[in-house]
Amino acid sequence: MNNQRKILYIEDDPSSRALVERTLQFAGYHVLVAERGLEGIDLARREQPDLILTDINLPDLSGREITTRLRADARFKNTPIVALTAQGYGEFREMALAVGISGYMTKPVDVEVLPREIEAYLSGKQEHLDKERTAEIQVVVMQDMVRQLEDNMRKLEENNRELQRMDKVKEAFIQKTAHELRTPLAVVFGYSRMLEEITNRESFQDENLKMMMKMLIDAIQRLHGTINEVITASRIMTRQIDLSIGTANLQNIVHRASNFYEGALAERHLTLHTPNTGWPASMRADAELLYTAIQHLLSNAIKYTPDTGHIYINVSTDTGSGKVRLSVRDTGIGLSKADLETVFEKFHSGGAHETHSSSKTAYKGGGLGLGLTIVRGIVEAHGGRIWVDSPGYDEQQCPGSEFFIELPLVSVPITRKRVYVPPGNNA
Repeated sequence: MNNQRKILYIEDDPSSRALVERTLQFAGYHVLVAERGLEGIDLARREQPDLILTDINLPDLSGREITTRLRADARFKNTPIVALTAQGYGEFREMALAVGISGYMTKPVDVEVLPREIEAYLSGKQEHLDKERTAEIQVVVMQDMVRQLEDNMRKLEENNRELQRMDKVKEAFIQKTAHELRTPLAVVFGYSRMLEEITNRESFQDENLKMMMKMLIDAIQRLHGTINEVITASRIMTRQIDLSIGTANLQNIVHRASNFYEGALAERHLTLHTPNTGWPASMRADAELLYTAIQHLLSNAIKYTPDTGHIYINVSTDTGSGKVRLSVRDTGIGLSKADLETVFEKFHSGGAHETHSSSKTAYKGGGLGLGLTIVRGIVEAHGGRIWVDSPGYDEQQCPGSEFFIELPLVSVPITRKRVYVPPGNNA
């Protein structure tokens, strides 16, 4: 009796996998199966089978590579590793034995012989090469592995070059499209403003048309904001962003961003709390880009905080380290552990898309999912860092989230410098 000894079978062919699995299960073994070499190695490390049966030719790793990795682990030093393959003769067999494979069984599988062979290997059967031949084959194996590594490196380099080329084409298309949309949009916006002035005259009595004009202009402004968002995000994704460094007043920047959302805060009955102390007297930064970053942080807090909630801005300045830290905390729905890890990635959007409103300031409102990606790019371009804390996601308890940005008081001591922005991982 084998007392349910564990056999791991690594095979990418479904029919072969099913046949061996059924044959060994019928013989009383507990069979684990894996379709890929890396999957098999992970399963072996977790389950520590009594014997490993592997095909030599797998899509990701060869049986020899699997054996080499497992033999490097002391737990598998004496575990039988048997190759089941049609390549059972000549140099293929010798190369496999030289790297530590215990023996060979050939395909097609003989269902009567297979259980007996497995039991023999479990009982200590081991095929051998003489020492001199083993040394010769190991040199061949090493040369083969070096060639494979070189081939893989070349393929990776080629794929990376192609991905970079495609990325440049994609970003160029996005930027060109966004810029092309700006021109007709500016014309539409101009005429809409002219029509709005007419409808706002005291002599104009059609209230429905007034309301329609307001809705039209609001929609145009949202579209204009979206285009600007795409252009800014595209600049960040291409890893370059222009900084116009000058003297910046962070308190004024935050107050300006707060005033921008004054109407939305009032409409949603949200209370924004800003401190009177802790602000730096001045700092060297790109004031417009910082304004954009603060706008996105406030928009995110407004979007995910239910009506009548609170948003707190906190700030502290450490002149000793030359840094200022600002946070935006809300009493909103919070972030799950998974979202904490991905919230700064482009196109990330909290919650289900189908439940989102089209308004960016409505509760759980819509958006492209680029806001926090843009914030991260701007902060990192200034040599700062950004992170987020949240106890968890709960739409009833609303544990809230707090986004932190830390910036140097002197970002770049020159005006108009092109700065490398690492690719960021949004709202």
